[in-house]
Order: sequence, then structure tokens, then C-alpha cells
Amino acid sequence: MLEVLLLSFALSMDAFAVSIGIGVKNKDFDKKLALKVGLFFGFFQGFMPLFGYFASIGLGGIIESVDHWIAFILLSIIGGKMLYESFGENIEDEITKITNKILLLLAIATSIDAMAAGFTLNLLQLNPYLSMIIIGVVTLIFSYIGVFIGSRGGGFLEDKAEKIGGVVLIGIGLKILIEHTLY
Repeated sequence: MLEVLLLSFALSMDAFAVSIGIGVKNKDFDKKLALKVGLFFGFFQGFMPLFGYFASIGLGGIIESVDHWIAFILLSIIGGKMLYESFGENIEDEITKITNKILLLLAIATSIDAMAAGFTLNLLQLNPYLSMIIIGVVTLIFSYIGVFIGSRGGGFLEDKAEKIGGVVLIGIGLKILIEHTLY
């Protein structure tokens, strides 16, 4: 259970950072917007790991001897990408108006990493459906809070959230690698 909470936390950091950026664009906190952002991000962040999970099940017998290396590499790449992006310019700086179409694109973009991370669900021996719900709810909460923080002038937290998420994902990948190579 701790693994799914850590995974949820780490995966939600991308959405959290983007939500802060959305909040920065709206100086007055808008509860409806924050809920909509949370629902969009939470749904996609929760749903996408299932694709990765089912892909790993389908390939399970073929890659069983190296699955821990694949999980480590995927999570390290995702975590490294989050760390790298935390030092760059944020996509939401270029967006002038937050529409449903923009939210959909942002939700898909931030959840592609979750699809790759879903590959690790069976290695961590997690229930994929419970994990999906937890990841979605945690992301919804963090996204709602992110819009609130951003609207209150908390834009400086964007890159820190991505850095923390990146480090946690790399840590989970390292844990999987160590557990499957030493035991």
C-alpha cells in the first residue's frame, strides 16, 4: 500500500505543477476551475496506468527475466524527464485561456508517464484497479490544491513539485531493481 501511495504522489507531481501554473493565470481562486482541473487530471492520471499494466501482463512471460530492469529504466527515464523539465520553461506559460480542449491536452500530456509507470504495478504486486482509483484521487486532490496555491502566488513551487516527483519515481525504480536482483 505504501508503494501505491508513493507512486500516486510521484505521478501526481506533474499534474500538480501544471495546476499551479493554471492557478497563477487566474489570480482569483475559482473553485469550479480547480475542480474541473482536478477531475481532468485525476481521471487521466488514474486511467492511463491500466494501459501500462495490461501491456506488462501481455508481455509478462516474454520479459519476465528482465522486467525489473525495464521497470527501473522506465521509472528512471520518467523521473529524469521530470527533473529535467523542472529546470525548463513550463508549457502553461504559453496558454492564454484554459478551455476544456486545453485541459484535455494537458491531462493527456501529464498522464503519458503514468501509462509507462503502470508497467510496474504487477512488479510491485499491487491491485491495478485499486491503484488506479488511488492514483486518480490523489492526483485530483493535488491538482485542486495546485490551482489554489497558484492563484495565491505560489508559482515558485512548480519546479520543486516536479523535482520531488522525479526523485520519488527514480527511488521506486531503484527499489524494484534491488528487490528483484538481490532476493
